[in-house]
Amino acid sequence: MQQTWTAVDAYFNDLLVEEDDALRAAGEGSEAAGLPPHQVAPNQGKLLHLIARLRGTRTILEIGTLGGYSTLWLARALPEDGRLVTLESDERHARTAAANIARAGCEGVVDLRVGKASDTLPLLAAELGDEGFDLVFIDADKPSNPLYLEWALRLTRPGSVIVGDNVVREGAVTDAASSDPRVQGVRTFTELISRHPKLTATAVQTVGEKGYDGFVLALVTD
Repeated sequence: MQQTWTAVDAYFNDLLVEEDDALRAAGEGSEAAGLPPHQVAPNQGKLLHLIARLRGTRTILEIGTLGGYSTLWLARALPEDGRLVTLESDERHARTAAANIARAGCEGVVDLRVGKASDTLPLLAAELGDEGFDLVFIDADKPSNPLYLEWALRLTRPGSVIVGDNVVREGAVTDAASSDPRVQGVRTFTELISRHPKLTATAVQTVGEKGYDGFVLALVTD
C-alpha cells in the first residue's frame, strides 16, 4: 500500500504542486543537516498554502518550524505586508530553517523565534496584546498539543483557523490505553477541541508518501 500511496502523491504533485528550487532546497538542506524527516509532504504544504489564501490570511503562527519547509509554503500565501511567526525549540533545526528561509527570500516576512514554545508563547502574547493570528499551524511535540491549543485560542479571534498535524498516528489515536505520550497528547488535544464552545472542527485521515496520518482543522467561532 505504501508504494501505491507514494505513486499517487507523485502523480498529483507532478500535475498540481509547484515545488520550485527554493522549496526543494529546503527539503534537501534539512535532510543534509540530519533533521528528522517530519516535514509535510509537498501536497500537504500546498494544502496549507491554499487554506491560508482562501482565508485571506495576513498573520500566521506556526508552532514547530523544523527545517522551514511548511514555513515557506505558508509565507508564500501572505500579502506583502503579511507576517508569519514560527517557533522552534531546537537551535540546530532553527539554524537550518533560517538558512532555508533566507535562500527563499522570505526573511522579511518570517519571524523565527528560538526556544521552548512554552516560554516563547507567553512572550508573544504579551507583545501582541489584543491582536490575534488569522491562522495557527500546530506541528511540534505532540504531548504538548493541549498546551499549544490553549495558547492558540488566546492568540486567535473569531474567524481564525487552527490546524493540527499528525493526529492519526497510523490509527493509534483510537487506542485510549496507549502508553505513547504522543498518542495521548493528540487524544487530549482533539477532545478539548470537541468540547470547546468556540470551536467547530473536523479531522481528515491522509495517506501518501508520508504514510498514514491526518490532521484536525478547527474554526474559531463567535
